[in-house]
Amino acid sequence: MVFEKPLDWRARVPKRAVYKNQSATTSEPLRLLILTQFFPPDFAATGQLIEELAKQLSRQQVSVSVFTGQPAYAFAKDQAPQVEQTAGVWVKRSRMTQFFPSRIRGKAVNGLLFAIRTITHLIRRYKDYQVLLVTTAPPFLPIIGYLANVFLGLPYVCLLYDLYPDIAIELEVVKANHPIARAWRFINCQIWQRSAGIIVLSPSMKQRIAEHCPAVKDKISVIHSWTNTEQMVPIAKKDNWFAREHRLTSAFVVLYSGNMGRCHDVETILAAAQQLKDDPILFVCVGGGAKRQPLIEAVSAASLTNFLFLPYQEKAVLPYSLTACDLSLVSVAVGMESLVAPSKLYPAMATGRPIVAICPPSSYLGPLLAAAQSGRAFNNGEAEALANYIRYLSQNHNEAERLGESGRRYVQSHFTSALVSQQYLKVLERIPTCERVAKKIFHA
Repeated sequence: MVFEKPLDWRARVPKRAVYKNQSATTSEPLRLLILTQFFPPDFAATGQLIEELAKQLSRQQVSVSVFTGQPAYAFAKDQAPQVEQTAGVWVKRSRMTQFFPSRIRGKAVNGLLFAIRTITHLIRRYKDYQVLLVTTAPPFLPIIGYLANVFLGLPYVCLLYDLYPDIAIELEVVKANHPIARAWRFINCQIWQRSAGIIVLSPSMKQRIAEHCPAVKDKISVIHSWTNTEQMVPIAKKDNWFAREHRLTSAFVVLYSGNMGRCHDVETILAAAQQLKDDPILFVCVGGGAKRQPLIEAVSAASLTNFLFLPYQEKAVLPYSLTACDLSLVSVAVGMESLVAPSKLYPAMATGRPIVAICPPSSYLGPLLAAAQSGRAFNNGEAEALANYIRYLSQNHNEAERLGESGRRYVQSHFTSALVSQQYLKVLERIPTCERVAKKIFHA
């Protein structure tokens, strides 16, 4: 359902809804605004997760609005309605920002333009909202939350998908002692201390933030990513149109789906594939990212024929593309284990396929897979051990099936969108509702 102009929030929520932190005599729900640059129809995983979270919160007596951008990460169509309401969630999109989206500088410019438009939207509409949920897409978006609190009195919760400048330091984009890095860390600490709450995706990320800013340790909540287990269900390859279309039904298929970026380890995957070049095993890489083209070139240089590269798939296709395999891979590069958390893990587990994680030994992925009994983790560079395990699963289908079924059960009991949204709601419920005190210049 698409609207010509923005709707007033009162027209978007049921009058019977009551926010738990408010008096039971009021009929007004909590009015939440989520700020994120990426949102469907953009293929970015973070945006797809936010969409599902927003829908779940809207079912739990929260009036949810989303301010986002036009598709700018990976997309089949580059325009979406500027204003729409879907499944009880009101979505407002800023103008297009697609300047060289595959390049670091282009992403930075696009993020800056989106931040400016976010400020403009808040100045115009801040009275419509009571709480902000601010993502790190783009990384400096939490600064907007800080400013909105200082000048508009809006409380905000930081949802940290990744941690900057630490990622930039690990990637050697900037040195740890560079003035920019030091200033960024100082700003982060100010933002976190002023926030009403901080949500991170892994225990190691919580520990990293607490080391940078000990004062915020008690306000950090670890909430994992999630998946919709009603949409993401096991489908046999023989019954899967995607598998048939790409001729994936006969070989043992090892799937890497999602971003092949600088924070991921594709080198160990390549080395394992070289050892399996004479086995009936096919590596399928679906998605994009900075390492995709170098990987394609390395596969060509090595004359490997056991790789298939496919582009990002639309959300409606994911239940089929993710089940067109026998084993799923996730990876985290060395030094990134406390800075990023691969969201692709959870839908992969829901497909009923075994999982292999390539990551440092300190990553949370190994213990999680062990608890779920859904696969194994290998250290970065352990290509031979990885290849042997893939070969073992390809020859032991009952074991692969057992691991996959165990992983799906674990996701259903721990990481569904309904369960995780309850954890977000608990964080929001801790925020006291009070009258905002804004600067006179913003009083109209």
